Amino acid sequence: MKNILRAATFAAAVTTLGLSAGGLALAKNPMVGGAAMYPTKTIVQNAVNSKDHTTLVAAVKAAGLVDTLSSPGPFTVFAPTNAAFAKLPAGTVDTLLKPENKDQLTAVLTYHVVPGRIAAGEIAAKVKADGQATYTTVQGGTLTFKKGAKGYTVTDAKGGTANITIADVAQSNGMIHVIDRVLLP
Repeated sequence: MKNILRAATFAAAVTTLGLSAGGLALAKNPMVGGAAMYPTKTIVQNAVNSKDHTTLVAAVKAAGLVDTLSSPGPFTVFAPTNAAFAKLPAGTVDTLLKPENKDQLTAVLTYHVVPGRIAAGEIAAKVKADGQATYTTVQGGTLTFKKGAKGYTVTDAKGGTANITIADVAQSNGMIHVIDRVLLP
């Protein structure tokens, strides 16, 4: 009976502290687009539930990237919101979603993906050490991160800058960081 009580007390402490039974510190995932994000689900399985990412999900489907972003990865996705896509010039999203523009759409989407699981703390440490952090995307371009007035910014190859609005959304196959602009290679 004592062992059962100890196990129950340990399990409660683990849950309260946000730890897994293996002792790995995992904070509770933030909500994204009004939906819970589960670290046991893939990037695609979680993204489809976010009301703020319906345009991104439609684009991933149109580009044929669902299987890739459902694979083991790991990947870090800088996920633009619907509002970010709305900031693009009128007609841009509709044009990109046309089948004849699949290569261009794929290039834009894979520019938002970095191989590996990169937490905000890793980005912050590199920025602190070097003044900025640079990562190579799956598309082959680079993204540059700096400390901004309200957190961290990411700059694309064309000089466009996005803010990371929600960081460290853990996925079974990587990490998502929500951003407020679409990045362009």
